[in-house]
Amino acid sequence: MGSLASERTVVGWAARDATGHLSPYTYTVRQTGSEDVVVKVLYCGICHTDIHQAKNHLGASKYPMVPGHEVVGEVVEVGPEVTKHSVGDVVGVGVIVGCCRECRPCKANIEQYCNKRIWSYNDVYTDGRPTQGGFASTMVVDQKFVVKIPAGLAPEQAAPLLCAGVTVYSPLKHFGLTAPGLRGGILGLGGVGHMGVKVAKAMGHHVTVISSSSKKQAEAMDHLGADAYLVSSDADAMAAAADSLDYIIDTVPVHHPLEPYLALLKLDGKHVLLGVIGEPLSFVSPMVMLGRKSITGSFIGSVNEAEEVLKFCVDKGLTSQIEVVKMGYVNEALERLERNDVRYRFVVDVAGSNIEEAAAEAPSS
Repeated sequence: MGSLASERTVVGWAARDATGHLSPYTYTVRQTGSEDVVVKVLYCGICHTDIHQAKNHLGASKYPMVPGHEVVGEVVEVGPEVTKHSVGDVVGVGVIVGCCRECRPCKANIEQYCNKRIWSYNDVYTDGRPTQGGFASTMVVDQKFVVKIPAGLAPEQAAPLLCAGVTVYSPLKHFGLTAPGLRGGILGLGGVGHMGVKVAKAMGHHVTVISSSSKKQAEAMDHLGADAYLVSSDADAMAAAADSLDYIIDTVPVHHPLEPYLALLKLDGKHVLLGVIGEPLSFVSPMVMLGRKSITGSFIGSVNEAEEVLKFCVDKGLTSQIEVVKMGYVNEALERLERNDVRYRFVVDVAGSNIEEAAAEAPSS
């Protein structure tokens, strides 16, 4: 283990204001605590939430902000009470890096619902420091929130599973939607949606991709293995598909109507919202009453579920479809993601980007 390092200097790429533009930024992270794991970041996925946060779409952004919550790296140091991880392990860090450990969700190991959860970035840690994410050379994280990446899963492939993968896996498990033969809809075919297709198919479901146009039909069916493709603007096709789905996983991260999709659900069907949307959604109550349908939501997944989905993907031979980019391309990648111009997840090769050199003359904290 060696002696524990004191405060260390880290280089990341940070947004300074609501333009969301990222540039090199030097800052310090805490001294390694007794249960801390020091992670050299190898790869970090880019999530749509990174855009929301960097551009202050939700009104709570604090700057400078280093985004990134789909982090895979190598353990380079551990505190003396760390038992879960060892130096040299390849590990992952997701959306949450702290919780109260006393409330009902924490005691039930669903710490993502703790009201005192600490986000991996754009938050304040227990020591008063701002948390900073995975678009950086190093992170220091409590061992509870670090998961081991199993053998057989490439680190760059694992990164999106820590958010996109577990975000679709968790509600399917929680709402009892894992039995083979169910008919599911995946609304939106981005980073989360494409994993929704893969996970649901691996569970033995009949999967319909629902999208606003036909431009992704070949990809959905030929490349991802969806069983059907439904264009939401095709009124005849939507009418023909009424009362056909047991559930809809709604991954759309922008405002959209719910009623056209509620009509697709069977009796007791569930519409599960996963996208972060900063304005109210609406529907007329008979759309849910006259079929005992449910509109519900789910938020990422627990640490335990992250470990489960990683194992599930290894066991089923699932991988995410990614485009690997260097850190110098991150702003273009964010712009392309905002235009939905990626198939299906950007992953930043952080360790291969020489970000320390890029930051030699950058402003520091």
